Amino acid sequence: MSNANVYDRLAELGITLPPVAVPAAAYVPFVRTGNLIFISGHIAKRDGKPWVGQLGATMDTATGAQAARAIAIDLMGTLHAAVGDLNKVERIVKVMSLVNSTGSFTEQHLVTNGCSELLGQVFGEKGAHARSAFGVAQIPLGACVEIELIAQVA
Repeated sequence: MSNANVYDRLAELGITLPPVAVPAAAYVPFVRTGNLIFISGHIAKRDGKPWVGQLGATMDTATGAQAARAIAIDLMGTLHAAVGDLNKVERIVKVMSLVNSTGSFTEQHLVTNGCSELLGQVFGEKGAHARSAFGVAQIPLGACVEIELIAQVA
């Protein structure tokens, strides 16, 4: 599986990569230093608008995982823009996830699996990554999840 074409796997999954989103504040979508690409945090979006919600209050874990999966697609779109060819990705190094959640919600890791599992499906062994998942009091625009990514490229 690790030798399969990333774009073939995306097509099999019915995924079309979006263009890079225009930053909503004073930052750039990605920075390359050496063979590492640092992708800025992407908030969950549904129908082109922030996917608003709070885990443990207005949203359940399964829906949060769907939002995290949607972010993974956006992150791959930005990564494609950064390197021009996702087959040049040698490793997804790290994912950091911020989950808009109540103080009593403890399934941030399960929400973040929506992103991590899709990266594994698309990149195979190269998609296995280190990860952090945090519960936070709020995310810009009321979004339910925000995720950033670091990738190593050829």
